[in-house]
Amino acid sequence: MSARSMHTKNSDKPVIKSPKEIKSYPATIKVYTRTGDKGTSSLFTGERRSKDDAVFEALGTTDELSSMLGLAIAHMESIADTQKQLVERLETIQCLLQDVGSNVATPLNSNSQSKIKRTRFDPEGHHCNNLEQWIDEMSEGLPVHRSFILPSGGLAASTLHVARTICRRAERSLVPLKDDIDKETMMFVNRLSDFLFVAARWTAMKQGVTEKIYVHQKGRVTEFDK
Repeated sequence: MSARSMHTKNSDKPVIKSPKEIKSYPATIKVYTRTGDKGTSSLFTGERRSKDDAVFEALGTTDELSSMLGLAIAHMESIADTQKQLVERLETIQCLLQDVGSNVATPLNSNSQSKIKRTRFDPEGHHCNNLEQWIDEMSEGLPVHRSFILPSGGLAASTLHVARTICRRAERSLVPLKDDIDKETMMFVNRLSDFLFVAARWTAMKQGVTEKIYVHQKGRVTEFDK
């Protein structure tokens, strides 16, 4: 695609197309490079590190999270129109997780200031604010439980719960890198797990599936219930 076709006629701003608008073209680049055969891989800066480095652990976990979101979306393909907005938001989050990966793969202590600037993540905090707004919107009308909610609520909701737990692991994987990434990256991933929890509950409600709650093995109510 040429630079000219990426811009509108009356503006210098690029036209961002959705995944559905982008056409598929025959692959011209081989998937395999053989450069990682000895157990190393490169960051966006060009620096090579061992594949068990904390950076690649974080990148792999965010990739796993995005894949689980893709599975959740697949389980929601036949849902009612009222839930399609959630699918669109999940697809947006998948794209933002790519941006999270770019930020992680470009340590702030590197010498490439141009690449650091290029991979800056959400300096104004818009993405985190959007998550909070979405959480507030979906929280309205949710059944109020004073017990701990078990991961449940149907196939789509349960898949979102799995995504939530992966998101928590992704957040933990970022902690060793907190001095090398933008603080907004940590904030976004932290808020994302809250969003996925509410999204799972919201999906169960919309699909009319009753969530399961924690019951002590001796039948006692939890302290949370009292």
